[in-house]
Amino acid sequence: QVQLVESGGGLVQAGGSLRLSCATSGRTFSTYAMGWFRQAPGKEREFVAKFDWSGRSTYYANSVKGRFTISGDSAKSSVYLQMNNLTPEDTAVYYCAANRGPTVWDRRPLPRLDYWGQGTQVTVSS
Repeated sequence: QVQLVESGGGLVQAGGSLRLSCATSGRTFSTYAMGWFRQAPGKEREFVAKFDWSGRSTYYANSVKGRFTISGDSAKSSVYLQMNNLTPEDTAVYYCAANRGPTVWDRRPLPRLDYWGQGTQVTVSS
């Protein structure tokens, strides 16, 4: 069984940084893209960032551009989300996701992706 395992969440003060990691475990599989969504209390889940293995292209939500950086390690089938200059509005559960084929991630309704992690809590205090 394939699993996405997130780590790196926690509590940080506004202006601080965190680095999230998402590793694959279980049966080896290939994906077209991996990335992150987040869901704040009382809000819908939203796209954050995506990493395409083909061409190593990156995509970001407007709300995180210039502050967050997504990267990938194909040898480990892992992606990372470096989050800088965090604000309380970034507080949410962050979910790693992966898809076997190309699709648009930043859209409504959210895309039906092949794999999801359990989520990791990020809390930014003011």
